[in-house]
Amino acid sequence: MKRFVVFCAFLCAAISSTAQVTTSQYDNARTGATLNEKTLTPQNVNTRQFGKVGAFKVDGPVYAQPLFLPGVQVPGKGMHDVLFVATEHDSVYAFDAYRPGDPPLWQVSFLDKSRGVIVPSEDDVQCPFIRPEVGITSTPVIDLQTGTLYVLARTKIRHAVGADEYFQHLHALAITTGVEKFGGPKLISASVPGKGAGAKNGQVAFDPLKENPRAALTLSNNTIYMVWASSCDVDPYHGWVMAYDTGSLQQKAVLNVNPDGTEAGIWLSDTGPAVDSDGNLYVPTGNGTFDAGSGGRDYGDSVLKLDGSSLAIRDYFTPREQERISEADSDVGSSGPLVLPDQPGPHRHLLLQPTKDSTIYVIDRDNMGKF
Repeated sequence: MKRFVVFCAFLCAAISSTAQVTTSQYDNARTGATLNEKTLTPQNVNTRQFGKVGAFKVDGPVYAQPLFLPGVQVPGKGMHDVLFVATEHDSVYAFDAYRPGDPPLWQVSFLDKSRGVIVPSEDDVQCPFIRPEVGITSTPVIDLQTGTLYVLARTKIRHAVGADEYFQHLHALAITTGVEKFGGPKLISASVPGKGAGAKNGQVAFDPLKENPRAALTLSNNTIYMVWASSCDVDPYHGWVMAYDTGSLQQKAVLNVNPDGTEAGIWLSDTGPAVDSDGNLYVPTGNGTFDAGSGGRDYGDSVLKLDGSSLAIRDYFTPREQERISEADSDVGSSGPLVLPDQPGPHRHLLLQPTKDSTIYVIDRDNMGKF
């Protein structure tokens, strides 16, 4: 197994005792900004002072954004400012953020070679974009109230005879030890009525091999939200959204954004669904079937406003040139949305959605416009 490293630059030494990074892009609005930054300035972030100060060894590539919490009491090891790192080899590490080179405070692996539980490979998913393994890709999320790190991991059971089996599980780990909480892990499964790609007997089932969770996990309203797309557009696949209770890990709601069509994956690059102050989720989709404008249920190349409890579609925006966008593979939802702070004037609640074809849509969250 190759050794990989997570680099720690000047930033690691500059994080203040009050800073924390518990979700992708710093917050559920997905701003990517720390507006109270006091340490990093144009004066000290320069070629003379800013640079690598160390590295943390891990067992696989890192696609998920590392998370950070100060002042974590680790049993038997004292108080630490902790860097949490998840790898494509299905491992989660907790490091002292200021001591690169030290062994991890704890490490958890979701593999079990004695039972044949290994990581799916790039060949399994028929896509070389993440290689050589596809384990933990989504950025985890931390619940500060319960001290829990939620992680979505993909695994495979290899059989000497018969077809291999593929799984995705939601894990709830104690931030202090990495121990599973709330009866986890929870197997991800779902099925909805539909006649779309891969449907059998009037049902479209979630496929843990075809469905790729690239986007970050989202925590809001005591709920973990997860979304899926594909690997390299390998059909059949659908855009899925699922909601799980943070305490019981029970599934609360499921949405397939194109149950009668195909594709419309929820890619979001490495960010996650955005959430507004009322708890509504904003989820953009990629190329695929769209017929919602004529009474259907399929929402390819659209931006959806979802009820945070039921995942019902409360409103949506779809560009008039959706058919051209889909045929050109110029996904509306290749990147994640950004919820802006309240604005002056008649359109106070705005959402920005960048796309693959170099367009940025500015959308009124109170009246998204539909098709």
